[in-house]
Amino acid sequence: MKHSTTAVGELRNIGTTVARRLSEVGVRTKEDLERAGAVTAYCEMKQRHPEARTPLCYYLYSLEGALRGQHWDDIGEDLKEALRRDAARFSDTS
Repeated sequence: MKHSTTAVGELRNIGTTVARRLSEVGVRTKEDLERAGAVTAYCEMKQRHPEARTPLCYYLYSLEGALRGQHWDDIGEDLKEALRRDAARFSDTS
């Protein structure tokens, strides 16, 4: 099992671009991602890079999957829906 100080780029679902964008918003380790949560990290990356038109699965679902040690598509439809709702609420309050 990976320790919380694991660099985000070493986590499942997290590629080079996502790791770089996470780093830009202060999320560099699994511990940072756990502290921020998938929704907050996603929304902060989206605010910093509004030009990115990447499907949710490449960011929001991937971040949640990384926290759970699962492939992003294995987190389940109910959780995906909850993540989308939370992200929409976050965006509405920002």
